[in-house]
Amino acid sequence: MEAQPLVQTSGADHVARVMKMAKSELQSLLQQKSELMKRIGTIKQMIAGLAKLFGDEVLDGDLVGPVDGGSPSRQPGFTRTCRLALMESDRPLLAQEVCREIERRDPTLLARHKDPVASVTTVLNRLAAYGEARFVVGENGRRRSWLWATESGTRIPAPSLEGHHSDAAESPSRLT
Repeated sequence: MEAQPLVQTSGADHVARVMKMAKSELQSLLQQKSELMKRIGTIKQMIAGLAKLFGDEVLDGDLVGPVDGGSPSRQPGFTRTCRLALMESDRPLLAQEVCREIERRDPTLLARHKDPVASVTTVLNRLAAYGEARFVVGENGRRRSWLWATESGTRIPAPSLEGHHSDAAESPSRLT
């Protein structure tokens, strides 16, 4: 039997193979992260709708932390309010519309920003980068609106509050 010559690989070839494998794994993990964020968004949106419909008492102790993102007494933040505006909307929103929703919920949040529309746009772009939101380009190709990202682009319908009265229906949902 004739011996096959050993193929020597240089250190650079080995590093290149390791880098290729690491890049492939990173891409796979980032895709999984995106899918998980969409799934989490879908579940949070569903829980928010149920809490809005039936009251915050349906949020047992195990759900308050993961859904609320902190202690119940914590003042809602700018990013959290942007998330809520998208989650609770049944259509894509422009940055200006998100600003109006923030103003409606808590005018003090906008008072701290020199250019509220720019600040909201920055947050919405960041949420899109996290996989929590996605943007839709308008018909003219210029105006960009944002939509809460759910699995396969589906939306959880907002629950009807007719016939149900709850304090939770009057206040924003408790989500991160």
